[in-house]
Amino acid sequence: MPIREAIILAGGLGTRLRSVVSDLPKCMAPVAGKPFLHYVIEQLTRQGIDKFIFAVGYKSGAIEAWLNANLSTISYQLSTETEPLGTGGAIKLACEKATEKNIVIINGDTFFNVNIAELSAHHTKHNADCTLALKPMKNFDRYGVVELNDDTSIISFKEKKFYENGFINGGIYILNIARFSNEPLPDKFSFEKDYLEKFYSKRKFYGLTQHQYFIDIGIPEDYKRAQTELAQIMSYPKPLPAIDNSWTLFLDRDGVLNHEKHMDYIRSWEEFKFYDGVLEAIKIFNPKFQHIVVVTNQKGVGKGWMTLQSLLNINHQMTDAVETAGGRIDSIYFCTDLEESSPNRKPNTGMGLQAQKDFPNIDFSKSIMIGNTLSDMEFGKGLGMFTIFLKTTRPETPVPHPFIDRAYNDLLSVAKAL
Repeated sequence: MPIREAIILAGGLGTRLRSVVSDLPKCMAPVAGKPFLHYVIEQLTRQGIDKFIFAVGYKSGAIEAWLNANLSTISYQLSTETEPLGTGGAIKLACEKATEKNIVIINGDTFFNVNIAELSAHHTKHNADCTLALKPMKNFDRYGVVELNDDTSIISFKEKKFYENGFINGGIYILNIARFSNEPLPDKFSFEKDYLEKFYSKRKFYGLTQHQYFIDIGIPEDYKRAQTELAQIMSYPKPLPAIDNSWTLFLDRDGVLNHEKHMDYIRSWEEFKFYDGVLEAIKIFNPKFQHIVVVTNQKGVGKGWMTLQSLLNINHQMTDAVETAGGRIDSIYFCTDLEESSPNRKPNTGMGLQAQKDFPNIDFSKSIMIGNTLSDMEFGKGLGMFTIFLKTTRPETPVPHPFIDRAYNDLLSVAKAL
């Protein structure tokens, strides 16, 4: 059975946010005009959660007043601490109000856009006591690391320090209520330290990696970032713009128009292979857009793996093939620089600005960028474009994502949708 009930831990003090948010529980910190808690609840209701238990403590009156005014259509209860009980004590107290066998536990100051159905299915498959949603991270020191066996059972929890790569506890759990309630736990304890880290070798604890969007507003920098990102995430997918022939289409090349060579570059026309449907797609784009422009990073030239003349020949042959099929490419901009800081290397916006210099009637607010990497998407967002992500080469890229307005499997699907 799908999980329909959730406990939201909403008693956080928000000590590190006092410089930007004072006199409010952390989950009530305003984000784009709404409490952060609003986004957490909306994420869960979209996935079928319709019963909520709010574990409250500090400044609970503010939470209760907001719930009464804004959530009259959902079923919810308050589990109120009369004194701080720690995360574990708060969960234990809230579990007394639960009506389901298994329940979602979520931190009210963390947004992790996990697939609850997948997490629940994983939990059920392993008959788990507790299943954790894990977020892959790179180059971080704010979090400890969770290690897994091949069967995804938890091997260990490692302390906070700098890690180049690792899975972090994303703060979302599926918990078996009866088994948890029967544990010999005190009234005050940490769920992470005194339950997860103490019992993982004795109980059925599993982890499921989720690549979706994650943000913890516990520090001012991330709270500031949430102001723009969360609204974009929750509005995904954005409706396609109503284009006319005053619009401009920007296209990446490798992975969008042609098959990408993994860890290598297309070095000659003989290696260049259009994806199925690309020539038809550009033919459809032809009358719809004022300009059709390709912007492509080509570090292979800078590395000496191919010559500039080879790249120019590929561009020429590609343009001819497109025109023969009834489409057009008005201009191709490429960056051969090796330095990531190069103003012309995506995600930096130099190639877009050069296109606007050559075609002064380009309006970036009436432009679409189609690419297959987050670098392409950031390039588009940096110029104010509508962004479309293709899942051709990196289907694991988390969607929704702040840089991505919509996602499709291939270029022809975009052409038919516009």
